[in-house]
Amino acid sequence: MEASIWIFLLLSVLKVAVVTVVLLTAVAYTVLLERKVVGRIQNRWGPSRVGPFGLLQPLADGIKLFLKEDLLPTHVYKPLYILAPVIALTCALISIAVVPFGREISVKGVDLFQISDLNIGLLVILGVTSVGVYGIALSGWSSNSKYSLLGALRSSAQLVSYELALGLSLVGVVLRAGSFRLRDIVDIQATHGLLSWNVFGGLQFVAFFIYLTAAYAETNRAPFDLPEAESELTAGYHTEYSSMKFAMFFMAEYANMITVSCVATLLFLGGWSSPFGNLLSAWGGPVVQALLPVFWFVVKVFFFLFLYIWVRGTLPRFRYDQLMGFGWKFLLPVAILNIIATSLWLAYRA
Repeated sequence: MEASIWIFLLLSVLKVAVVTVVLLTAVAYTVLLERKVVGRIQNRWGPSRVGPFGLLQPLADGIKLFLKEDLLPTHVYKPLYILAPVIALTCALISIAVVPFGREISVKGVDLFQISDLNIGLLVILGVTSVGVYGIALSGWSSNSKYSLLGALRSSAQLVSYELALGLSLVGVVLRAGSFRLRDIVDIQATHGLLSWNVFGGLQFVAFFIYLTAAYAETNRAPFDLPEAESELTAGYHTEYSSMKFAMFFMAEYANMITVSCVATLLFLGGWSSPFGNLLSAWGGPVVQALLPVFWFVVKVFFFLFLYIWVRGTLPRFRYDQLMGFGWKFLLPVAILNIIATSLWLAYRA
């Protein structure tokens, strides 16, 4: 009995370590992907000097940020100034703990493709990401800088405003699945492939649009990157940060992008399920059958990350009054109407 507990703990720690390393590596290479794709959109090459095709550029960026002088301005409130980036990065990393990456496969009672399988996984993600705003708010206040404070206030108002629409957009998905457990939400989309996905067969295409739009605002990405508007606020809430403390905010933003993409994949595009249904269910051996769902999951997440970058490279930044008006006057009413329509449709089918 004691040996099995130690094996369980060892596998769990190993799983956490692997997921953390993969996530941080994905963060680094999402930055490279963005620089490459935006470079192509703007008819230039992007990074190409460090390593073959610029593949070692994220390593060079990490070393540069780590070796830069860590400046601590004299006018800041030091405890919260130091704590703010830690809160932002920690919340960004914790969210991935409840995300399932593939079909349920257990070894010694440990699920290989999910750190923690909770029956309220969706609520945990929404709750943890909500706490991340404290890191931004505290960074702006503790920096004792007008630019930082304005960026933090903008970000806090933006997150609170769009979080409501984002949460309501997911109610239709939860009503259809009848569960907050992420694996249950994926399982109900896995019966007939692409036609069973919530965005198509579940008639949640309006919710999908609301979720994507609110997610861009939640992660402070273009065209909703008002908290970091360079032409107005220098660098927004992280103006006074340097070296690794700045890098922690940077990593948190891209980790949140990956989490948002994972959640969109799970809730609307069938998670790790194949778009072809059961056509490939008998293809390959047990190893292929275990890894193929992970492949589909990664492809869908990559699609959302590419969409993030494409939107940044093509759409201009909103004005702040347009940003807030769009969230409260358009997205919120449409999200409520989507809940009503979904409820009526499910009641009719029942």
